[in-house]
Amino acid sequence: MKAIHYSVIPGNSFGYILLLGILGALTTVGMGAAYYMEHNGHIVTGMNNQIVWGIPHVFAVFLIVAASGALNVASIASVFGRSLYKPLARLSALLAIALLAGGLAVLVLDLGRPDRLIVAMTYYNFRSIFAWNIYLYTGFFVVVGVYLWMMFERRMNQFTKIAGFSAFIWRLTLTTGTGSIFGFLVARQAYDAALMAPMFIIMSFAFGLAMFLLVLIPTYAWTHRDLGDVVLERLRKLLGIFVASVLYFVLVYHLTNLYITEHHGVERFILLDGGVYTQVFWIGQMLIGGLIPLLLCLTPLGRPRPMILLASTLIVIGGIAQIYVIIVGGQAYPIEIFPGKEVTSSFFDGFTTIYQPSIPEILLGLSGIGITLLITTFAIKVLPFLPNSLADKDVDPDFTGQVDATSVSPTESAAV
Repeated sequence: MKAIHYSVIPGNSFGYILLLGILGALTTVGMGAAYYMEHNGHIVTGMNNQIVWGIPHVFAVFLIVAASGALNVASIASVFGRSLYKPLARLSALLAIALLAGGLAVLVLDLGRPDRLIVAMTYYNFRSIFAWNIYLYTGFFVVVGVYLWMMFERRMNQFTKIAGFSAFIWRLTLTTGTGSIFGFLVARQAYDAALMAPMFIIMSFAFGLAMFLLVLIPTYAWTHRDLGDVVLERLRKLLGIFVASVLYFVLVYHLTNLYITEHHGVERFILLDGGVYTQVFWIGQMLIGGLIPLLLCLTPLGRPRPMILLASTLIVIGGIAQIYVIIVGGQAYPIEIFPGKEVTSSFFDGFTTIYQPSIPEILLGLSGIGITLLITTFAIKVLPFLPNSLADKDVDPDFTGQVDATSVSPTESAAV
């Protein structure tokens, strides 16, 4: 493989300024929506006493989970020694930091009282998984920041593998913590499962790689840099493996719940009788986010670059749908306070909750994506994150003039 040279995006084209303006406007609108909800209270949202985590939490959790997975490309290069992915490591780490920043921004602004975060940062209840996650999130910025420094500073390149391994372990721990939030909430029938932690890890692989491809392909097209088919084919096949793994974990999760009698009610609610939640599960999560991308990623139909972008977009849509079913659908199903008994009260105990997200909630959630892309777009302008060329002859040590798009190496599959 030839020596890889990095550079910033030169000049200040109209297209670049326009993109910054659009992303800045999206972020500003989201901040305005947060102010509107904070000033008027949650009465202006679709949330209520039963559903306290709405659409903003769905976007926030999706971005946080995707942040861990976006670092997977860098991990394959540093931890598993795949030289083909080494040129992509800087962009991978940058996108991981940007995704986490976007997700946490939405999460903090959706608290209702963002100033109460000071209390959460100064008084810790270490029996709460939320307290541990504060350390995991802030530590992720530090660990990945150090990892980036090792890659940028030539004198520190010898420590890149150690830093990459540390970041790899930290991101697995972070996603385990995020999944454990739901696994530890035993009061909710839809959450009470130890499988949540590993399922969130494999979800992060798929969501993060999809976001990475949605940034990589347009960036190289708009900056007129070479992006070879070898890299894209490897990433496409790897994405297919991750999507298949997510479908497997979802299948195991629901089969396990169907085996346990106390979970039959919530399973029937999600799979059959849940109305919009059932539709989002089967159409949004399984079809749009699972089966169609799997077909595109693991068959020749998905080789054209527009198809790779389509598959990645569908995975993002399906990922948001999956988080929606987990978070909102899990809250909509009534808590079984007295198992085997029928419960009614003036607080709507025993009733399925209706949730209709408001426009401010949606705008706040979308602003998290705007923050992510704004950080990424600005960073690649001022620092050399992008290789000048990712052409096949420059990045593939085994390049012979033809693309082998039939398989993914065992080392890459080991990343799962």
